[in-house]
Amino acid sequence: MASLSKTPVVLFAVLLTFLALAARAQLDAGFYSSTCPNLLPIVRSSMARAVAKETRMAASILRLFFHDCFVNGCDGSILLDDTETFTGEKNAFANKNSARGFEVIDTIKSNVETACNATVSCADILALAARDGVVLLGGPTWTVGLGRRDATTASQSTANSDLPGPASSLDNLVSKFSAKGLSARDMTALSGAHTIGQAQCQFFRPHIYNDTNISPRFAAFRQGNCPASGGDSNLAPLDLQSPNAFGNDYYQNLLGFRGLLHSDQELFNNGTQDALVRQYARNGALFYSDFVAAMVRMGAISPLTGPNGEIRLNCRKVNS
Repeated sequence: MASLSKTPVVLFAVLLTFLALAARAQLDAGFYSSTCPNLLPIVRSSMARAVAKETRMAASILRLFFHDCFVNGCDGSILLDDTETFTGEKNAFANKNSARGFEVIDTIKSNVETACNATVSCADILALAARDGVVLLGGPTWTVGLGRRDATTASQSTANSDLPGPASSLDNLVSKFSAKGLSARDMTALSGAHTIGQAQCQFFRPHIYNDTNISPRFAAFRQGNCPASGGDSNLAPLDLQSPNAFGNDYYQNLLGFRGLLHSDQELFNNGTQDALVRQYARNGALFYSDFVAAMVRMGAISPLTGPNGEIRLNCRKVNS
């Protein structure tokens, strides 16, 4: 009976894997080779200027891509503004006053439109920009499949339910990633994106004041700019050692119980991912390899292709 009860779960996981493989088959790195041959250098140079102006922007764009793909697939829905008649995802719990980088995507879109009008989707621009931001901070590169089209809808409720939060337990993280067809290993590798960027005090306050699986010295250090009350928007780097360089220091911090968020330290907390965290901490090449593979899989979550969706002329609103 026990094995029978697991059958629907297994079948669901198999279906998700099949759909992910089918999606990757639909995406093609050369999709715009004839219609917008200068797309990649346009995005790369635009991101280079943005990151030179503010290093943190690489992490912000990477986070936008993650938050886009986890809500009804990689369809650019997170980029849509709220209007009097339309509710987007920007004010969902995980995005409100924390998701950023929209102006950078606007600029890249404008540059792309000048070269190739009404040709390249905002979803594809976001996917490329996320990759280029990682590379600009010394991280690995990967081939980005292209051909996504943009959503004409968004779902704040799905963003609220599907995006993992900073207080997530390990079981919750594994479950939310599994629901998107991503394994626990994918989840642990993708969490390594926290080797760059910063977090607001309101999101790490419970961990540094209430949790026991944290270095007391690290907790006291972080309490210096995150008081028990107030200062909600005060920032701290997710990676204590090198927040502006993409590497495996994040995992080394976890070994020392210096994860900034509760959800970070859950990856190394006497749980199922401890051994993998140790491997990534020792072997940066393994982390890079797994991160790249997981990014490709995440980028293939339920893309709109073919006649579905549209090519938005403005990433903030659907075409009229």
